Amino acid sequence: MNKRLYWHNSQWSRLWEPEAGPPHAMLLVGVKGVGKNLFAMAMAQRLLCESPASRLADACGDCPSCRLFQSGNHPDFRHVIPEADLDEGETDAPSDSSEKKKSSQILIAQIRALEDFVYVGGHRSNRRVIVIAPAEAMNVPAANSLLKILEEPPSGVYFLLVSDRQRSLLPTIKSRCRTLSFGRPAPAEAEAWLTPQEGGKKALSLLGLMAGAPIVALEEFERGRIEAFEGVASSLLDTSADFMALAGRWESLVKKDGGLRMEELIATIQKWVFDLANFKTGGRLRFFAGRERSIEGLTGKASLEGILNYYNELLRIRGLANHPLNPKLFLEDVAARYLRAIAPSQP
Repeated sequence: MNKRLYWHNSQWSRLWEPEAGPPHAMLLVGVKGVGKNLFAMAMAQRLLCESPASRLADACGDCPSCRLFQSGNHPDFRHVIPEADLDEGETDAPSDSSEKKKSSQILIAQIRALEDFVYVGGHRSNRRVIVIAPAEAMNVPAANSLLKILEEPPSGVYFLLVSDRQRSLLPTIKSRCRTLSFGRPAPAEAEAWLTPQEGGKKALSLLGLMAGAPIVALEEFERGRIEAFEGVASSLLDTSADFMALAGRWESLVKKDGGLRMEELIATIQKWVFDLANFKTGGRLRFFAGRERSIEGLTGKASLEGILNYYNELLRIRGLANHPLNPKLFLEDVAARYLRAIAPSQP
């Protein structure tokens, strides 16, 4: 059963309460890891369900259509994701070469492969459902191809577009969709959901760092990356290290199996510096809650101006993080700037 998260009941009701039912195109937007994909799959199954208990109810989970959906073989459903995320044989789109590196984009061939699907009647009912996630992964030709379908949608066809970055979508696509916003759950709700999950109690330690997104926290735990994130925090507290030693620790966290990508490392440092500045001005820690005592000792004599300047430098540096010309020198520069930022201010 594709279970949506209970704190999304209001979004569910807004779609199902109108007598006409959900619109033909829905855009689910919000930060990563708050349950948009779960909601989209639950909505897709409900649209195809043959025996819902009521209009506002979830899919029954027992009818032939639900069983087909749960097996991944429903003939009236398509899930469009980047080729790089597909399992072997999962895509309907033609492939130029099995050895060619798969794209991180959603390509025009994948959208064109939907044309026969949407313009031919359904197998079990008149409804056909397409989930596209993340929608911002569509390249321009793919987005334009989808737009042509959305402009004159066939009867009984429903599109669910999922986006972490709606600003990247074509305005014309957004204008043809009903937008539903998905915010972060309250901390108590996120903890209540995480705790009973396998590994959920350990994943709680990542909840703040993942900006309160419980699904991302659980995914990072399952990938075995708690130690990597903890390693970043520990290194940033060690003011006895020189910049070369600090950069060396970061380099090992990037190179190790299951380690961080360079961009993730810089983003984690950026979150740390955000908390330093926030704490320095009397605010609470947003990403590294529980480390107040350590951060107080770190920021006590540092200047707010130096910390803020470093934060702004990281905003610029982060764009270069994925493809630095010399990764070692890049990290040494980031480390040297950090140590200068937290150094005691001169009288």
